[in-house]
Amino acid sequence: MDHLHFMAQAQSTGSGWQVLIMYVLLITGMCFLLVVPQRKRQKEQQKMLDGLKSGDRVVTTSGIIGTIANVKGPRFILKIADDTKIEIFRSYIQAKLDKSEKAE
Repeated sequence: MDHLHFMAQAQSTGSGWQVLIMYVLLITGMCFLLVVPQRKRQKEQQKMLDGLKSGDRVVTTSGIIGTIANVKGPRFILKIADDTKIEIFRSYIQAKLDKSEKAE
């Protein structure tokens, strides 16, 4: 009986380390799968924002489509209609539109 008790205790100690290692590997893998793609998207977004200039058509995070009329440091002046311009921070630009893309 003592022999079985000793074997059960030895197994539970060994499997405890295995479970801990498995959890560490699982958490590391999940971080890798979530963090790496997010960083890649952030770098692409920053590259797009850094390349914007007057005349580029953009869409904001709120869905406003306009043409950059002027760049004022961290802000853009967007022309959204013939006589309508708005000032928006650079970080609120979601995407750059191709010249051929039209608003629907």
